[in-house]
Amino acid sequence: MAGAIASRMSFSSLKRKQPKTFTVRIATMDAEMEFSCEVKWKGKDLFDLVCRTLGLRETWFFGLQYTIKDTVAWLKMDKKVLDHDVPTEEPVTFHFLAKFYPENAEEELVQEITQHLFFLQYGDYDPNVHKRGFLAQEELLPKRVINLYQMTPEMWEERITAWYAEHRGRARDEAEMEYLKIAQDLEMYGVNYFAIKNKKGTELLLGVDALGLHIYDPDNRLTPKISFPWNEIRNISYSDKEFTIKPLDKKIDVFKFNSSKLRVNKLILQLCIGNHDLFMRRRKADSLEVQQMKAQAREEKARKQMERQRLAREKQMREEAERTRDELERRLMQLKEEATMANEALMRSEETADLLAEKAQITEEEAKLLAQKAAEAEQEMQRIKATAIRTEEEKRLMEQKVLEAEMLALKMAEESERRAKEADQLKQDLQEARESERRAKQKLLEITSKSSYTQSMNSSTTPLPTDLPSFNLINESLSFDFKDTDMKRLSMEIEKEKVEYMEKSKHLQEQLNELKTEIEALKLKERETALDILHSENTSRGNSKHNTIKKLTLQSTKSRVAFFEEL
Repeated sequence: MAGAIASRMSFSSLKRKQPKTFTVRIATMDAEMEFSCEVKWKGKDLFDLVCRTLGLRETWFFGLQYTIKDTVAWLKMDKKVLDHDVPTEEPVTFHFLAKFYPENAEEELVQEITQHLFFLQYGDYDPNVHKRGFLAQEELLPKRVINLYQMTPEMWEERITAWYAEHRGRARDEAEMEYLKIAQDLEMYGVNYFAIKNKKGTELLLGVDALGLHIYDPDNRLTPKISFPWNEIRNISYSDKEFTIKPLDKKIDVFKFNSSKLRVNKLILQLCIGNHDLFMRRRKADSLEVQQMKAQAREEKARKQMERQRLAREKQMREEAERTRDELERRLMQLKEEATMANEALMRSEETADLLAEKAQITEEEAKLLAQKAAEAEQEMQRIKATAIRTEEEKRLMEQKVLEAEMLALKMAEESERRAKEADQLKQDLQEARESERRAKQKLLEITSKSSYTQSMNSSTTPLPTDLPSFNLINESLSFDFKDTDMKRLSMEIEKEKVEYMEKSKHLQEQLNELKTEIEALKLKERETALDILHSENTSRGNSKHNTIKKLTLQSTKSRVAFFEEL
């Protein structure tokens, strides 16, 4: 009796010492988070906490994955976290990943899915920031892809940067959607592969995805041999290692396959059930929750549209202001240059005017001197004529002197006249120089006045908006109590944006094709893998993932089941 009491006391003591919480680490694509979880929590409690922390509402695409004995598994929502076969060491680690994939991302995704994409890290392209070499330390592409082409890292960086600059200004949600649209068209998008055998023991691959079940050759994971869409499947079950698939048509016999491990069977069944549920859900009317989410998404889209328009207007105003500022600065520099040139011209004009004035004064004095000499010569001639010459020799000599005096007087008169004309011309040149000086001073005065007015306008009257106010949703009353006219206008804007987005998407596809054509010549054929060759063949034949599955399902379910059994 005493021993039983002691045992109960010991058990109660041990029970009290057991911790009530444990630590969980959640690894996402961008970061790691830690939570303190209660021991009694089920998978749904932890999953909901993670989704709330991430602000995620489209929770049905995601799950918490863990690894046990080299096999991946997903946390079950209705089972306690610690009842899973998870490692006992704390913190217990789970990976938050996409478990299911949409058929059409553009139609199904309501909430933006945050991906670790290039532009999220670097933002929009800015030539002043994103200069040569800014991608040198980044692992932009898988090494397998880099080795497949005869291109240096610098060549890849150049092409990636050119594309980065080409798509400057693209909205984040548009970029995300284009990324997902490219990904969803790839043959292996969203497919989980499992090794199976049919009843003949043939080794095959089972592919489970959003569209249905697909059977592959082990050497070709791109092109399925047979496909069974979810709308043809009524039930899936397994017993030990054997899976049983019941077609919707009850007249058709079930078909079976075997997998290798029991853990794998559980994973296959989980993925089949989840993908089938989502497949059927897409083909029904939206639930109230999804309707609310879509309504909120439309409202959010309207908000973002208004925000983008506002930011675009602010950007345009800023660019116009910068252009105006640059133009004013350019014009100011031009005016300063013109003022400098006018000053120099004025100085040259003043120097020329001074020289001309000095030369005119000298010429005028020379003319006066010549006139005086001419007068003296005239007087001498008159005196000589008045003198009585009595002898013939004296008369002859006198006549000769008179003749010489007359010639000298004539020459001096001509020189005096020439000097007078030259003086008049110099006076005229002096007047023109002074007129040029006056005009130069007037132009300098005009330029100085205009420059002062420009600086005044630049500094006080109309300040350049180099520091425009940032957009603030709090200060701006965006209550979204829209009137009918506002809603119509927004609808028109959204429709216009949709058309522009489609044009951008088309342009992007054309650019992708151009890039493929450009680098195809640089591909090293000897380094291509079997999957590379198969993908190239599918592309050259125009065989996309959806086209291939559509062709495979043209035959009846019965014939496809028979074909699977005979593989």
